[in-house]
Amino acid sequence: MDTRERLVKAAADLLIEGGKEAVSTRAVASAAGVQAPTLYRLFGDKDGLLDAVAAYGFSDYLATKHAMGASDNPVDDLRRGWELHIGFGLARPAFYLLMYGEPRKREARMEADAMLREIISRIAAVGRLKVPVEQAAQFVHAAGMGVVLSLIATPEPERDLELITFSREQVIRAITTDVSPDEPTDIPSRAIALRVALEEDPPLMLSPAERALLAEWLDRVAK
Repeated sequence: MDTRERLVKAAADLLIEGGKEAVSTRAVASAAGVQAPTLYRLFGDKDGLLDAVAAYGFSDYLATKHAMGASDNPVDDLRRGWELHIGFGLARPAFYLLMYGEPRKREARMEADAMLREIISRIAAVGRLKVPVEQAAQFVHAAGMGVVLSLIATPEPERDLELITFSREQVIRAITTDVSPDEPTDIPSRAIALRVALEEDPPLMLSPAERALLAEWLDRVAK
């Protein structure tokens, strides 16, 4: 490992053993066998180091999520993504708390958020989304994070793992319709689907102002 990798690995080990409080620049530099100025030269400050640690901890999770791919049923893809998210949080709680337990949005988290929005947008594109994409994505994220943090805070023998599936289905029921992609949907769902299509492939015959007006109308119909 080069110096940067040694520092990230040392910080990750300290994080797992003692939580974020254990990851001081002095402790990390000492564990990696380098001087503190080297750490600052490579990462700028402690937040820069923690960003690198978060990316290191989330690398397998993001790779697995990318490899999951897309099926013909985006609602089922959302189910699979939910299970992957919860599973990662319970398997690597220290990294999960670093990523989601504080206001700072780290780069790896933004990548995961973008992947969630992509799945939600595909649900909207087939006319099965009841609410706007951004609202649905925030709801799924908040619910999933709540489940993980609640289970992390519960002693393992006392955890009710049925909460994972129960919460998932309640979330899906709240944001999606029951119809298949081949069946007609209600007007709000159609408006949401058209709104997504407008963003992904803007009509060339409309001016920017006209597209903005159409988007506003569709947002009103979707509510």
